[in-house]
Amino acid sequence: MGSPITATNSTWVESMALAEIGLVLLVLGVAAFVAVKVKLSVVPFYLVIGLSLGKGGLVPLDLSETFLDTGAQLGAILLLLMLGLEHSGPNLAAAFMERKSIGAIDFFLNAVPGALIGLLLGWGILGAVVLGGITYVSSSGIAAQMMKETGWQRSEVSRRVTTVLVVEDLTLAPYLPLLTTLVTGAGAIAGFISVTVAILVTAVALVISFRGENALGKLINTQAQGGLLLSVFGAALLAAGSAELVGFSSAVAAFLVGLALTGEVAHAVRLRLAPLRDLFAAIFFLFFGLSVSPAEMIDVLPLAVVLTALGIAGKMYVGWNIARDMSDGNAWKRAGAFLIPRGEFSIVIAGLAASTSFGGQLQALTITYVLLTSLAASIALRSFRSSFEKARAKKKPKL
Repeated sequence: MGSPITATNSTWVESMALAEIGLVLLVLGVAAFVAVKVKLSVVPFYLVIGLSLGKGGLVPLDLSETFLDTGAQLGAILLLLMLGLEHSGPNLAAAFMERKSIGAIDFFLNAVPGALIGLLLGWGILGAVVLGGITYVSSSGIAAQMMKETGWQRSEVSRRVTTVLVVEDLTLAPYLPLLTTLVTGAGAIAGFISVTVAILVTAVALVISFRGENALGKLINTQAQGGLLLSVFGAALLAAGSAELVGFSSAVAAFLVGLALTGEVAHAVRLRLAPLRDLFAAIFFLFFGLSVSPAEMIDVLPLAVVLTALGIAGKMYVGWNIARDMSDGNAWKRAGAFLIPRGEFSIVIAGLAASTSFGGQLQALTITYVLLTSLAASIALRSFRSSFEKARAKKKPKL
């Protein structure tokens, strides 16, 4: 039998762990309220809280690494599952055909500068591939939240921005398996097989998305709320875990599960999973912040500022390209601002490359970059919105 003292100590440690986790979640909730109040994205708040509670932070906490690691994985899976649920095969195909030239411009202006800087830093081809991906992909989650907060989620600007985001997200399907192959040091043949499998699996998911609405509607009862939540979330976790076992990206696997669900089923699942997504997404961003020391961010700040300036310029030009034919002469500003923030995908990419020789510096650079671009987008939107309101006030006829 264990001694009473040992049992008491164990209970005390477990109770303290629960109390600390509860306190952190409470702080994250308060941060979300503050973000809404000041009309800024909540992601920078979560990252700053993680920085302040992690190594070298203001109030370092000895949080449960198992809980945070598992929660962060669930957060990444839910973010991409929900993203897949937002799209369908027909929408993806239409978006690609409509904006394929813009997609090329977007890639050249945002991925290429990051890749070149990765080479200049001496990180090699792997570093170029990683940093190019981080600077290329906008945050669909932050963009969607900003559209909702500003009331533009159902506008033509929103539709055009979404098509660009979809093209970027679709690019991740072959990119993430390729990156995983490079990080693990697998050979060219293994890399070719991994990317080929990713493309084939993506194609199958698109076909299901095109044809599957009626079949899935018959198989899945949207009225059984508990069964719907458990089956879809379970399928996403099963797909993600199985994908990692065979060297495929778990994030892309979750995205494809969401993509295969369309129509009424997808709508019902989005409603059920949204609260879970918000909870674990907060833990996901918190966990990334905990893994970086604020002191490391100071060293990479000049480089992050350069990347942010290039990123803002590149996305604003893309925004101008997609909205220049609209009657509203200021539409391109909103479009560009929605595309500026980098977030969950950049952090997922940096996490995949954490084991590399430059992984520590990369994570510090990524979190600084995400913070700067998220804040820049929020401030730009507030500024543009003020100028729009002033212009409208001037146009109103005086009584």
